[in-house]
Amino acid sequence: MAQYQPQGFSLLPPAVKHLLIINVLCYGAYYVLGRQGIIDLNFILGLWSPGSEEVYINAYGFHIWQPFTYMFMHANLSHLFFNMFALWMFGNTLENFWGTKRFIVYYLACGLGAGFLSLAIPGYHLTIGASAAVYGLLLAFGMTFPNEYIYLYFLMPIKAKWFVIGYAAIELFEGFLVTNDGIAHFAHLGGMLVGLLLILWWRKHPFSRL
Repeated sequence: MAQYQPQGFSLLPPAVKHLLIINVLCYGAYYVLGRQGIIDLNFILGLWSPGSEEVYINAYGFHIWQPFTYMFMHANLSHLFFNMFALWMFGNTLENFWGTKRFIVYYLACGLGAGFLSLAIPGYHLTIGASAAVYGLLLAFGMTFPNEYIYLYFLMPIKAKWFVIGYAAIELFEGFLVTNDGIAHFAHLGGMLVGLLLILWWRKHPFSRL
């Protein structure tokens, strides 16, 4: 996990806490309603590429709310756990540093931006999960605290800037060369791209009210 902990640091600041709660509740609703055979919320709230309903049986097709709602839906417990762990791991540091308002604007912008960018990816697909927004947080941590160490329990500590570069390179490689693995690699990269543009904007406009 990340090391940075300034004075007054909160391990569970309000935006991160509420995002964790919302994601867990959405997964709970998806699981319960699906087990009861009532409805598959991932089909309704996940992000369908345009035209998917013409290819896949039971596909609901694209709707305008999906670039927002898809980032709160998850396929299974492991998908939810790792995304929420990363949200907490990087999000608590960034929210403490930026403040709640700027953090939530950044998080949602990364998720929304990646969602709309994923619509341009060829093929018919359903995208769900907080991963794109979380990759935006990873990018932000690496840019804000480039020389802080990230501690992974099974590897030696690594500086945040190299960790981010490595993850981006892996996603780019797998996005082009690995197919049908069920992972939205370009959505992840889209979250990082939107995050990069937003951080560069803020750096050029340091007196923003956010």
